[in-house]
Amino acid sequence: MELRQLEYFVAVAEELSFTKASRRLRVVQSGVSTAIRALEREVGASLFDRDSRHVRLTGAGAAMLPNARATLAAARAAHDSVQEQQGELHGSIVMGSMVATPGVDVAGVLGRFHRANPAVRVRVQYSPSGSRGHVRALLEGTTDVALASFPRRPPAGLSVEVLTDEVLLLTCGPDHPLAGAGPVRLEELADEIFVDFPEGWGTRDSADLTFDRLGFGRSVPLETPDYTTTAALIRQGHVVGFLPESVAALHPELVVVPVSGEAPTWNVSLASSASRPLSRPALALMAELRRSVKR
Repeated sequence: MELRQLEYFVAVAEELSFTKASRRLRVVQSGVSTAIRALEREVGASLFDRDSRHVRLTGAGAAMLPNARATLAAARAAHDSVQEQQGELHGSIVMGSMVATPGVDVAGVLGRFHRANPAVRVRVQYSPSGSRGHVRALLEGTTDVALASFPRRPPAGLSVEVLTDEVLLLTCGPDHPLAGAGPVRLEELADEIFVDFPEGWGTRDSADLTFDRLGFGRSVPLETPDYTTTAALIRQGHVVGFLPESVAALHPELVVVPVSGEAPTWNVSLASSASRPLSRPALALMAELRRSVKR
């Protein structure tokens, strides 16, 4: 069994497409298919179910995937350790990030890190399911480190440290009935219509948790994955929404409604696997992220 075969297997398993895997690997598709067939002969089992439209992992393939990832990670760590003896970091890092990371200058961190470590490749990725997706990627081993939000207790298997936190401000449009009102209690918002991120995103989970503690829910018929669209909907005046303080400051056209009592908060946390050793480049990037926090 060759490392190249495992690399091809992991790529197909993650992409669920031989075509996409070949593009990612920069190898002709026939080469990927040949390597997978050879691997299947060696292990004595089919690793993928294939038809003209879909590729799926078999039970054997699903069982093999975590160990294949671990083997590739160990091989990369061995290679990196030799390079580090020569005084330069090598390798690659996959970093998950959120749409907004107040207090953490991600672009500044990446720029400084690249200038100091030009031989390290960093790939930043966002998750369509927000922090929940980053958690899954960290546990599966497809992401090395992530900036995520954990309003509840972090899941088992992760090492998490809070870098910054912020209050979520209740905002509305200038024509909304709440504009210009005095402080409101969250209990008074039961009949309001909210726009928010989908479930699994940090700000959404923080707001939902706050309302759960009060014993009632809220109506969220509009879900958007970005703050620009959220703010534009709030500005129209028929919905309200919670925005991080730093994001609300970028939209002076919105009205901040004061809230009495408990207000939702959210955090930007640095997360990694609690059981999988991190490479030296990943540890160096995490240290740079910590240094970037504005205290």
